[in-house]
Amino acid sequence: MEGRIPLLGEKFPEIEVQTTHGKMKLPHAFKDKWFILFSHPADFTPVCTTEFVAFQKRYDEFKKLNTELIGLSIDQVFSHIKWVEWIKDNLNIEIKFPVIADDTGRVSGILGLIHPGKGTNTVRAVFIVDPQATIRAILYYPQELGRNMDEILRMVKGLQISDKEGVAIPANWPNNELIGDEVIIPPATDEETAKERMKQYTCFDWWLCHKKL
Repeated sequence: MEGRIPLLGEKFPEIEVQTTHGKMKLPHAFKDKWFILFSHPADFTPVCTTEFVAFQKRYDEFKKLNTELIGLSIDQVFSHIKWVEWIKDNLNIEIKFPVIADDTGRVSGILGLIHPGKGTNTVRAVFIVDPQATIRAILYYPQELGRNMDEILRMVKGLQISDKEGVAIPANWPNNELIGDEVIIPPATDEETAKERMKQYTCFDWWLCHKKL
């Protein structure tokens, strides 16, 4: 249904988009990769400019995690191109990831990026999508608040570790107040396993066990 915010665990919708790198079909363009689609309210605006610089500064770190970036706003593609040029000419930062031109608002409608109470521009949304094209995390920020890219990077790292190791990631990981950079063992679902957990791992109790990676 157009305008409905997609839910965690759903497949990312199949959409053909026009970008600064040409036409792309999502999610197929990032086959076998993680990707982050993030929307911004408008080109040539101060907070969005700081965000693009911040994403680009971490682009290599994202790529090491097999993760691509793709931006989006309802500006036309020529506006994106001129803005990216401005960033390069004035801030000496080359934006290497593509930016979707959603001037018809079609993509924003599909992904639920227009929140009428916050104006007619796209809000600052973040979709983290895994190599199976499953939406793993969604963040929404208001127009007046810029995103924390280190947190988005942390989320990708945490999700990948959770998938690989079958563990859960504690608050503020890798600097958790209780267990530092360790990870959490999912709680046991029967008595026998609960007893074994206490012998096998370091535990506060049978339902809160943790280990080093």
